[in-house]
Amino acid sequence: MKEKRKVTGRLGVYLQWPLLLSALVITMNATAALIDPTAGLALCGFTIVYLIAAIFLYIYKKRSIMAGMIEFSAEYAWIQKKLLMDLSIPYGIIDDTGRLLWMNDQFTQIIREEKGKIGALQSMFPEITKEILSELEEDTRIHSSFGENRYRIELKPVIIEKEDINSEPDLQVVADDRSLITVYLFDETEILRLTQEVDDQKMVAGLIYLDNYEEALASVEEVRRSLLMALIERKISKYISRMSGIVKKMEKDRYFFAIKQKYVEELREQRFTILEEVKAVNIGNEMSVTLSIGLGMNGDSYSQNYELARMAMDMALGRGGDQAVIKNREKIEYFGGKSQQQEKTTRVKARVKAHALRELMENKDRLLIMGHKLGDIDSFGASIGIYRIAASLNKKAHIVINDITSSVRPLTEMFLNNPDYPDDLFLTGDKAADMVDANTILVVVDVNRPSITDAPELLHLAKTIVVLDHHRQSSEIITNAVLSYVEPYASSACEMVAEVLQYIADGIRVKPQEADAMYAGIVLDTNNFNNQVGVRTFEAAAYLRRSGADITRVRKLFREEMADYKAKAEAVRQADVYQGSFAISVCPSEGIENPTIVAAQAANELLEIKEIKASVVMSRYNGVIYLSARSIDEVNVQVMMERLGGGGHRTVAGAQLPGASIEEAREKVKQVIQEMIEKGEVS
Repeated sequence: MKEKRKVTGRLGVYLQWPLLLSALVITMNATAALIDPTAGLALCGFTIVYLIAAIFLYIYKKRSIMAGMIEFSAEYAWIQKKLLMDLSIPYGIIDDTGRLLWMNDQFTQIIREEKGKIGALQSMFPEITKEILSELEEDTRIHSSFGENRYRIELKPVIIEKEDINSEPDLQVVADDRSLITVYLFDETEILRLTQEVDDQKMVAGLIYLDNYEEALASVEEVRRSLLMALIERKISKYISRMSGIVKKMEKDRYFFAIKQKYVEELREQRFTILEEVKAVNIGNEMSVTLSIGLGMNGDSYSQNYELARMAMDMALGRGGDQAVIKNREKIEYFGGKSQQQEKTTRVKARVKAHALRELMENKDRLLIMGHKLGDIDSFGASIGIYRIAASLNKKAHIVINDITSSVRPLTEMFLNNPDYPDDLFLTGDKAADMVDANTILVVVDVNRPSITDAPELLHLAKTIVVLDHHRQSSEIITNAVLSYVEPYASSACEMVAEVLQYIADGIRVKPQEADAMYAGIVLDTNNFNNQVGVRTFEAAAYLRRSGADITRVRKLFREEMADYKAKAEAVRQADVYQGSFAISVCPSEGIENPTIVAAQAANELLEIKEIKASVVMSRYNGVIYLSARSIDEVNVQVMMERLGGGGHRTVAGAQLPGASIEEAREKVKQVIQEMIEKGEVS
């Protein structure tokens, strides 16, 4: 059925002008007749002629005018199509499923060399998913690649409402409402290449510290010390020179260097071979020299890059040294850290930190002492040591404990209902939060990660925070601490507090039960003086023995329940050996008050088996999978647990996996082990 088309709009009004002017002419004729009938009669003839001409033009010439307009429209549509086809920007139209409906010459040229027919845009750009197309409501920009080029893809939705598009035979659209999407491709290959070149030319600031400078020199004959340092300096200089960088010695054991950013990826791939090269230098020195490297990059200025490098160096030293850290604004990457950190025999740092802690405590009225969640004996013993310091300085102090575990309960019973200690010695996190004011100092022991402290909300309430910990630092640290004493080489937090007790003030007398708690903390974290033990560990233990610690009482504290012992034995029995040297097992949790502690003990037991380099024991507690990882010297289990969201020491570490099953946790552990083996992180 033919549909009648009416001329509307401005064109229709324009064609009606002769008729509209006819009314004006008739009015003029009537006016003239009123003034002079003879003149009006004469003018009437002219009016009739005008009306005949206007009607003739409107009726008979309209068709020719419309034909001309249609011819112009056709030519205009052809020009418009030609412009789209010849548009220098690749342009196409797809439906909401990604099917290509129409494309211009530039778009066609891009896919011309592709073998096979491309029916959907997703086959070219996998980043454009059906979900994105189906939910597209506004202009969207996507970056992708096709062939050897990179493109910025702009998608713009167009709604077609029950109209047939007959002017373009290549584009078939059904009469129902359909959603079309226009696609623009912008080749940004060259822009990205130039941007990468600019980034590659940026300068990266770096710092190199010799971790054990004094100790290494002391282990070699005096006449060879200059030769040892010359060899190390030569290796450092040669290593940086290979990357067209500059290196400058700032102090006897500290260097500054600058390289172009394009060499950072090479350092990543080689995993900082200078760490191993320097350790290989041996001219008779009994102790290998180790390095710590900090790199700062992508800062707003060179000075900010240097500040990032300094922060990276602090992280490397806080994790025990012998490793490289790259800090890229918020992102932090770690490399190395395979060797056992060397103990510092000097106590200068301990004395300085002790005096700084005393100054802070003297200016406050109340102390809150907090450890980590599910606090162990080391956390408890360190808290008791800090309490003794506060009591000696006549300061009110409280220990924050939310959950008293089975391992800590025998210790707490020595202080509860004891007339020598206040009734409010132990507080929950909620009660402690009500006490925080401007004159409160919060001392955090045995933990430096805010998320696993016993009461994280206290970190936001307290203005003065002190951190004493022996675990290696991770990317998550307590950033607002006014005093931070983190020593990864220390065996335990109790060892650190025992040293602080000896320097913070004269005449502090540690009571026997307090000495027992701190001594037990050292015994626990060293696995009965078998792990992470140094000279200062035995000196701290000797100090506590002189203060009244009784070995027999401490040994009784470590006696286990029969159910716990059976669970530990079952975990050892069920252990599987992965890759020939990694023991992975599960500790039963039914009927066990604190399976995480039993799992840690089982992990220690598995290390007694030959050929086992590291052990990981899993346990379920309150719906969370807890991982306890242990090693002797060949595997850095801290790096292993960090990749699972945890942390700890090089030989003692752990992690938590909320919402995961035992099997999922087992597979994640195996995956991390496989990655470490492939990257050469296992000795």
